[in-house]
Amino acid sequence: MPENDRLSGCLDEINLEFVEREATPKLLMKLSIQLHLAGLSLSNTVLFLEVFGVDRVRSTVHNWVHKADLQPESGRCPNHVAVDETVIQLEDEQYWLYAAVDPNSNDLLHTKLEPTRTNMIAGQFFAELREKHDVDDAIFFVDGAVPLHRACDKHDLDFRYERHGNRNSIERIFREVKRRTTSFSNCFSNAKAETADKWLRSFAFAWNQLI
Repeated sequence: MPENDRLSGCLDEINLEFVEREATPKLLMKLSIQLHLAGLSLSNTVLFLEVFGVDRVRSTVHNWVHKADLQPESGRCPNHVAVDETVIQLEDEQYWLYAAVDPNSNDLLHTKLEPTRTNMIAGQFFAELREKHDVDDAIFFVDGAVPLHRACDKHDLDFRYERHGNRNSIERIFREVKRRTTSFSNCFSNAKAETADKWLRSFAFAWNQLI
């Protein structure tokens, strides 16, 4: 798909029904949301708006992103799924980010942010993934994490142990998420886990549309 088609498609899917009394042109709002989710900091997104004579603060753009409530598309039917978990820092607390990726397309299928890692949470993650996508016949690629193995067994899913190869796509996504949460602290500064979880879903939407 040509890049301009992907960009216009992304803009079309950004719903601004939450807008009531906003003087900013909706096209600029959509572009700001898209640019920020694609990697532009809130500060630089504000500078982008200033080029068009629109004066907004970082918190305004932040609110646009969260109120848009973007979600990655459901109903996928991948042949393979890479699943992994990693630690995400929110202020002085650590959370576990669970993610599932289609290694053939590099699309993010599902994310979940939790304060800890347990067999039960891993099982819930796979249950949610199965509700959103047709993955029962897929081959899952996992590392040595025991909770992930047990979750696959619990849901009767075929899985393979793999450290690299098909799991490189999910490692790439984790690196980008960690870069964003480290470099763009205004995304997660003073953020509650619920806010961060919503941002991650918005990030997944943009990743699938633009990457």
